Amino acid sequence: MFTLTRRVACAGISLGCAMAALAASPAALAQSDTYPNRPVRLIVPFPPGGTSDLMGRLIAEALGKQLNQPFVVDNKAGAGGSIGAAEAARATPDGYTLLLSGIGSNAIAHGYTPKPSYDSKKDFIHISQLAAGANVLVVNPAFPARTFQEFIAYAKAHPGQFSYGQVNASSGHLSSEYLKQAAHIDIVGIPYRGGAPAVNDVLANQIPGMFTNHDAVYPHVKAGKLRALVITSPQRNPLYPDVPTVAESGYPGFSAVSWTGLSAPAGTPRPIIDKLEAAMRQAFAKPEARARLEAMGFVVVASTSQEYTQFVHQEIDHWLQVIQAAGIKFE
Repeated sequence: MFTLTRRVACAGISLGCAMAALAASPAALAQSDTYPNRPVRLIVPFPPGGTSDLMGRLIAEALGKQLNQPFVVDNKAGAGGSIGAAEAARATPDGYTLLLSGIGSNAIAHGYTPKPSYDSKKDFIHISQLAAGANVLVVNPAFPARTFQEFIAYAKAHPGQFSYGQVNASSGHLSSEYLKQAAHIDIVGIPYRGGAPAVNDVLANQIPGMFTNHDAVYPHVKAGKLRALVITSPQRNPLYPDVPTVAESGYPGFSAVSWTGLSAPAGTPRPIIDKLEAAMRQAFAKPEARARLEAMGFVVVASTSQEYTQFVHQEIDHWLQVIQAAGIKFE
């Protein structure tokens, strides 16, 4: 189980990083001294306008200021982020093509059938996790359950009768599957092509509820058009201070967050990785950069490469287990 708390990386990762640093060639060191000396391409594997695109543009802006070169967002959407991630994995490992990595493209995708053409454990160097955001279970105000405990009681008393909106392979979808396993409830997912149509149907009481990204429904919750029952982060979210977590509601250790960060193709020289990691951490240590994310309810992580690598590996293993237990076949 993962949490947002930073943990000391395993000795194997630490040793590998130390050996890589010692093995850095004079050419790689020289290259890092002048890096970047031209614009850097940041592949965002989702369309413009969504949360991932926003995260990518925040990273591009911050790194551009830190490193005095343009970082240009290139949206390469499709297949739950796998198309853009595959392109990044195949790119020349010179630091001039980077990936906005995240839970969809770099963890959940490894439960697809067939699996993606890349391996997030082998084909990328994970530089720094930027932020994490919770999913929230929202229902139409007409739904009889007013608390999470009442929701669980309703689901157990009415197996198969609670229909929820799901965007296949999203963090909201997997949060639903994880809760079904943890709470032993039978609720039924209704597939949607995107989050907005599903939210609209919850607003119209066409379906009673759904798990989705906290930022996507906050205006509706604030306006009283949706009721938030529970949130999936390990700690309560500042935008939803009165909404309990799943973990504190009888399911200790439950955590299901969406996350984004910065990754590079495997083989990118370690000195360049180190420079990018330092720039990410410095940029998002600044109060103004953190405030933009925290105002939307995101937890700013700005982790080290070692921490992010360990986190990504844990996420791959965790969500693969959830997907296999649910018998889901993503095509």
